[in-house]
Amino acid sequence: MSKEEVTVDAAEAGGAAGKVPYWDPPPAPLLDTSELGKWSLYRALIAEFMATLIFLYVSIATVIGYKNQSAVDKCTGVGYLGVAWSFGATIFILVYCTGGVSGGHINPAVTFGLFVGRKLSLIRALLYIVAQCLGAICGVGVVKGIMKHPYDALGGGANSVSDGYSVGAALGAEIVGTFILVYTVFSANDPKRTARDSFIPVLVPLPIGFAVFVVHLATIPITGTGINPARSLGAAVLYNQHKTWKDHWIFWVGPLVGASAAAIYHKLVLRGEAAKALSSFRSTSVTA
Repeated sequence: MSKEEVTVDAAEAGGAAGKVPYWDPPPAPLLDTSELGKWSLYRALIAEFMATLIFLYVSIATVIGYKNQSAVDKCTGVGYLGVAWSFGATIFILVYCTGGVSGGHINPAVTFGLFVGRKLSLIRALLYIVAQCLGAICGVGVVKGIMKHPYDALGGGANSVSDGYSVGAALGAEIVGTFILVYTVFSANDPKRTARDSFIPVLVPLPIGFAVFVVHLATIPITGTGINPARSLGAAVLYNQHKTWKDHWIFWVGPLVGASAAAIYHKLVLRGEAAKALSSFRSTSVTA
């Protein structure tokens, strides 16, 4: 914790008596090898693996089920709205369940954004990403095992650039979509907000789930919505078609760029780090 204690006025805290204290945690060390000897790290990795497996199973099964039903009758099935809700609601549930164990990332882009924001070490970030990717592959594998024929015939839930859209448009959609998601993650986990809303723990996963939901509504027609490299990788590995792999780089570059931009925006603008640095520079210049 930092030495300086910051407080939130009672009015901002929804009428709570007195003031609610909070502290900004110090930046995570770049390389923290001591974590490798702690069971808490491996428990978190198992949680990330299982959460991503469940996420991919539910979401990809929903995609394949919808395509299978609509192939017979376009008026049946859950539609884009149902698919988007499947992704968003599943993330809401899983973040709520695993947030206290691993932070509930379930997405390499979220992990990378938190690493850029100095919220976790490089070692933990890399191990999280590996666990998420393995969980995604296993989750899609379960879907393929259960729904083999429709899975192979209906695109396997893999992300690709839709007809009528350019690679640049798809990349832009992934950058903006991931920015919205990671921006929401940082805002929902802001120490000031956490102190104020600590009596309503559901408030952290709820906006994150809704962010996933609305981004899917916006970008399903463009890319099928990636914003999660593990989700895109899992489907690509099991579907294993040329077009999917041809476009696959978009679903890593876009989310990682969007996550980085969100982390920098939150740190420099919303938390005022840029203004603090400029003020410190001016004070130093005047003193000199």
